[in-house]
Amino acid sequence: MLLKGITSGTGEVFELALSDRLNAIQSQVDNEKDELKKAKATRSLRAIKTIQSQWERWQEQNKATEAIASAVKEITTADADERLAIFLRVTDPNHKNPLNLAQLQQLSKALQQFAQANSDLQEFSEGITRGLTSWQRLQDNLLSWMYQQNQGSLGFGGVPGELGPWASWGKQVNSELPQRLFRTLAMEESIIQFAEQQRGVTLRDWVEMAIILQYLQRGLVNWFDQQAYDVKAGPKLSISTFLTFAVIWSQLASGFGSIGTVYCDACSQIMFQILRTFAQRPYFPFYGGIFASFSGTYLRDALDYLDEPLQKVEGTQEKARILTLLGYSQRALGQYQRALDFHQQALEIARYAGDRPCEIANLNHLSRTYVQEQNYAEAINYSQRALILSRQAGDAYGGQSQRTGEANALVNLGYSEVMQAQELENLEPETYEAAINYLEQGLKLSEKLGDIQSKALCFSSLGIAYLVVGQHQAAIKYLEDGFKTAQVSGDLYLQGRNLAYLAEAYYHLQNAEKTVYTGCLGMYLLEQIASIEWRQPAGLLTILQGQIGIEDFQNLLQQHRPKIIAVIGVDGYDHIPKLLQEYKQDI
Repeated sequence: MLLKGITSGTGEVFELALSDRLNAIQSQVDNEKDELKKAKATRSLRAIKTIQSQWERWQEQNKATEAIASAVKEITTADADERLAIFLRVTDPNHKNPLNLAQLQQLSKALQQFAQANSDLQEFSEGITRGLTSWQRLQDNLLSWMYQQNQGSLGFGGVPGELGPWASWGKQVNSELPQRLFRTLAMEESIIQFAEQQRGVTLRDWVEMAIILQYLQRGLVNWFDQQAYDVKAGPKLSISTFLTFAVIWSQLASGFGSIGTVYCDACSQIMFQILRTFAQRPYFPFYGGIFASFSGTYLRDALDYLDEPLQKVEGTQEKARILTLLGYSQRALGQYQRALDFHQQALEIARYAGDRPCEIANLNHLSRTYVQEQNYAEAINYSQRALILSRQAGDAYGGQSQRTGEANALVNLGYSEVMQAQELENLEPETYEAAINYLEQGLKLSEKLGDIQSKALCFSSLGIAYLVVGQHQAAIKYLEDGFKTAQVSGDLYLQGRNLAYLAEAYYHLQNAEKTVYTGCLGMYLLEQIASIEWRQPAGLLTILQGQIGIEDFQNLLQQHRPKIIAVIGVDGYDHIPKLLQEYKQDI
């Protein structure tokens, strides 16, 4: 009877009537004094509850049908210039019950029924179908490129050419627009210019491209998430995938902006959906740095592309988290004032949203950034606030995240106090002992939590602290551990920093051979992510070159060629002399 009497789209009306009837009969049962009438009402109540249970069962089985019917209604009744935004909203993967591939195909068929009256709907339908067909082909070859190159790299940066995901995927699709986009990405050419040249792009082509890119990103993340047992792969590569695709959509939005607002806004809409999904993941990197597979030319402009559209979004928990990521990335690039601005914004939003782990993370990042600014009093202030807040919160706001915040706060407090004591030329051993004790507490806690990223930061900070107090052998031990741990976490910035300070420690011990090896590697890695800190090891190497002579320096560099190539490749090795020359020209 239910199936015969209820047509698609009338469920809400029926549910209201059912609820009213149920409440009325329940009230009658509760208040009726006459036994016969009460018994009759009780039978009616059992009957209405049976109908309610059957309705709930039907609803569960037909959620997808209702969702598709609702989506079709919204798209077909909307104004033409609003349809694309509505389509992206109803297919948003952040919905509680997002449409799967089969349901998306059903949506395409349903839109086809209205297509004769409107050519836009025909293009929507064809774009969805073509996008799904292309994805089916790509799905079978999603990871084939990984067998052609080093599996530790996503291929989103590095040497342009035929290897890597973009070139591989480009060979699998038949449509012109996705092919051109993949070729642009493979050759690391401007995505903005690519989008600006697509003045004749049809809605059908754009929808197909959107579906292909979205399912590629989700397919990669799903696969990398399943590699969680491998700390060198899983979360690190998932994070890189989220960031890379978010930046691509942001750059497409920038390019399509010169053509018209519809495609521009649609690209931004997808970017926000990706960032929202990313911000909700348990491995969202509150304390990570620049990840190794998110290097190359994409990184240099990525932060600007994400920053501008984010400014248009109201304060949300997801926005606070993405601002946190932008902030510490800016610190790595040496943009300290921008980093402080991002973290202050994120701090306010996180506090308003009640996101305690994010709030503590930004207090910690503010502390770290003020150290870079050599404002040690403020650095100590923020690290103390982070420590108090993390200990006050305990397990009430997310357990492990809270303890991770505490570990980072301990490290930042100890690190800030060491740097302040050095600036004040405070030579009292007790001052350094107390500060280093905080650092060691942070290391123990991060080891207990199994937090690779925080552990890498702890090793690095302890190494720098021992370097500051002149205990070079102890500094080397911690900095080497810090470098190895940062390699596991994939944090390119921490890798470069540890190597740069290792070069200083070896220089103090008059070990020219290891100074050259660690200094050159650190200089290259930091320059590759556009960090101004590459100049620190470059300056040290220039001094050493002047002391031992150019010929001896070159011999030491040649001696370590196989080890250096193993980390940064032949192109990286060949780039080292050019960096040293660039540094000399600038001073």
